[in-house]
Amino acid sequence: MKSLVISLCLGFVLSSTLKFSPHEWNKLILTHHWPHTFCSMEQCKTNFSYWTLHGFWPNSGMGCNSTWHFNASLIKDLMPEMKTYWPDLLHPASTAFWKHEWFKHGTCAAKSEDLNTQHKYFSKALELYHKLDLDGVLKKCQILPAENPYKLDDLEKCITDVYKVTPKIQCVPKGQEEQILGQIEVCVDKQFQLVDCEKASKLLWSRDNEDLLFAHIRHSGFTVCDPSVPIYYPMADTL
Repeated sequence: MKSLVISLCLGFVLSSTLKFSPHEWNKLILTHHWPHTFCSMEQCKTNFSYWTLHGFWPNSGMGCNSTWHFNASLIKDLMPEMKTYWPDLLHPASTAFWKHEWFKHGTCAAKSEDLNTQHKYFSKALELYHKLDLDGVLKKCQILPAENPYKLDDLEKCITDVYKVTPKIQCVPKGQEEQILGQIEVCVDKQFQLVDCEKASKLLWSRDNEDLLFAHIRHSGFTVCDPSVPIYYPMADTL
């Protein structure tokens, strides 16, 4: 009888663990960053004049399969597009950034049949990037890099009016008087349909927290933009 009770308890624990696995996700975050803001923090140089991809992240789980190694040859046909729209701003000639994104995020996204290979994962991110055309959306709203600041409400309204969902807009705080536009997240569900992104006031992303592949990066960090503080969208020559 005692062994039966123990077995039942173990079964309950296992089923609960499976049900609430930290690797289960219900949303994907297509993350864009403004190259000039990134490079102002990381002391790199960039000629990109449009928003580039930072990542395609499930909202739960990191490094879900340590044995599933990155193989650049499997996305050889995507490389020209990757270098153009999903570049490594720090080391343009390297594939280490994509290797990192695959290990940390792609192996978790691969729980979906639609994303269960490297090629599916990276090509889907690029497909959504082009479909959403965030850079074009901002330009149509006349939201361009400029010396004068913007309000968070205007940025959100521009994106929400087009996508019909709420993005997550992130800034780099510069004291209490200004903040620099740095990153914009747009979210989709498992069927790749647009959904609202969740907001939080805590630090959202810091490359200090990335794994040892990127331990050399020290200073970056974005937070949700403060609606009461002006937002500067920097031009290359203002940084």
